[in-house]
Amino acid sequence: MSGKGRGPEGPEGQLEAEAGMDTSPDLNVTSQPSVSWILPGDGDGTGDGSVPILASTENQGTDTEGVNVASEFLDDGAEDTVLYCGCMYSEEGEEDEEEAAAPQHQVQCSEANPNPHLPDEDRALEDWLSSETTALPPPRWHALTALRDRQLGSSARFVYEACGARAFVQRFCLQYGLEGHSGCVNSVHFNQRGTRLASSSDDLTVIVWDWVHQRPVLAFNTGHRNNVFQAKFLPNCDDSILATCARDGQVRVAQLPALPHSRVSKRVAQHRGASHKLALEPDCPFRFLTSGEDAVVYAIDLRQDRPASKVVVTKENERKVGLYSVFVNPANTYQFAVGGRDQFVRIYDQRKIDERENYGVLKKFCPHHLVNCDSKAFITCLVYSHDGTELLASYNDEDIYLFNAAHCDGAQYVKRYKGHRNNATVKGVNFYGPRSEFVVSGSDGGHIFFWEKSSCQIVQLLEGDRAGNVNCLEPHPYLPVMATSGLDHDSKIWAPTAKATTKLVGLKNVIKKNKQERDGEGSGHSDLLDSHMLSFLMYHFTRRSHPLHPRHRRLRTPPGAGVLAAELAAPGAGVLDEESDESSEDSDESEEEENQDRVQCLPS
Repeated sequence: MSGKGRGPEGPEGQLEAEAGMDTSPDLNVTSQPSVSWILPGDGDGTGDGSVPILASTENQGTDTEGVNVASEFLDDGAEDTVLYCGCMYSEEGEEDEEEAAAPQHQVQCSEANPNPHLPDEDRALEDWLSSETTALPPPRWHALTALRDRQLGSSARFVYEACGARAFVQRFCLQYGLEGHSGCVNSVHFNQRGTRLASSSDDLTVIVWDWVHQRPVLAFNTGHRNNVFQAKFLPNCDDSILATCARDGQVRVAQLPALPHSRVSKRVAQHRGASHKLALEPDCPFRFLTSGEDAVVYAIDLRQDRPASKVVVTKENERKVGLYSVFVNPANTYQFAVGGRDQFVRIYDQRKIDERENYGVLKKFCPHHLVNCDSKAFITCLVYSHDGTELLASYNDEDIYLFNAAHCDGAQYVKRYKGHRNNATVKGVNFYGPRSEFVVSGSDGGHIFFWEKSSCQIVQLLEGDRAGNVNCLEPHPYLPVMATSGLDHDSKIWAPTAKATTKLVGLKNVIKKNKQERDGEGSGHSDLLDSHMLSFLMYHFTRRSHPLHPRHRRLRTPPGAGVLAAELAAPGAGVLDEESDESSEDSDESEEEENQDRVQCLPS
């Protein structure tokens, strides 16, 4: 849970459905009881308007005393209190777990029976990993206290507070995958109420999921000509507007209720290079920002006849800096941060941009050891914390760094998160928790890392992707649930339903492998010729193989999508709108022109 949005207040109704636990046999899934998801504001269920919870289906229809939440204390060295997420267990099960729950060490020593006489290589690895870390803090949330307060009516935000508990994070496990795309899933995004999930893919489609029932409710061809990198619901519009950006540089907007009767979507901006990220303004249904590898940031205002206006061109020493990420400060929507093909995090204020003075930059940050580093480290993703006071930046083949957004220009980072690897794709990073208590990132090899933010300690390691890379991590707006995507052709849903905390088995070996591979390659950038060739081949291959090419006009209908998706897949449904048709030649020229002078990362 990123903390960027709060749960809705005064929901009109609730949706209650049982979510299955089926998943691929290729992934290790912790054994767990079945769970019911109770969501507000969608469906015909009844409820008292309180914040939704996870409820066990094992005990439904039986006489139970108390609430549907069981808790126990585990001695993890910090007197951690653990909440079973809406799951009731027998006394025998609880006793078995108490016997199995051994004290947890810091992650550097999480392997069983640590050897005091380590080889020099292993000792150097542990010294590197333990530097710039501190001991895990005591838990800030206690199950019994919170349950008592809720029963007495003095805790109106029980679930909101519980979502930031370390006990939840340490019990995360895979629930199921949402299968429907025929290509890599590049992004996932929950709507404001958390009842729908949008996924975008290399197959040029977006699927809107009822993620609780594991079924698509809408699938449509976006009108893009190349890999769709991101799709996001605009807030406060009743989920009627969805914005997308893609490798073809186009930024498009789809009016979802009109899709069965209209021609796909409308192009609102065109970058001269790939556009990787959109940045929404909190609570604003008609404005957002977009950035591209052409170094340009556009402001999109859907109320205008010409929605796109150029905000700034990012430069350093008269050289354009291609952008991979943009994010609006949730506490001050005039300010936004960008990151891309150099080592600097840049913050702009739309009211004060003067490109003649410091290229319009308000302030910029960079880890001091990377300022003049020969490795050419660059930023693949950055995000603000829930209150806009902190900035998190993930560097290609380097670590993740936390900056204090209030610090002066050029200030050093305040925290550093180690152990993962960000090399093969343009990976995302995110905060998790209502107060941004955790940092979460994907990694080469298909793993998902959770760090406790204040101590920089790894508290969870998950196997997230068979194909080897997890690129996007999207916390639910107000439930202890997370969606992820990567090179696999499905989106995955995670929740804290494991009976015991993760033992972090194999963590040391994963970190060792990541560190050795990173040190062995010794460069953040791929070979220039290889990158040019990759970009060229990807562009032409996707043009000829994806549905919008004349040979493949039909949309592949995902299983269970029903009549609506079939209608969208009919002849003519995938045709671009007139505005996009007029600009298609310009788009091709700009894409090929940009390929001549850019270093392209592997496809995200």
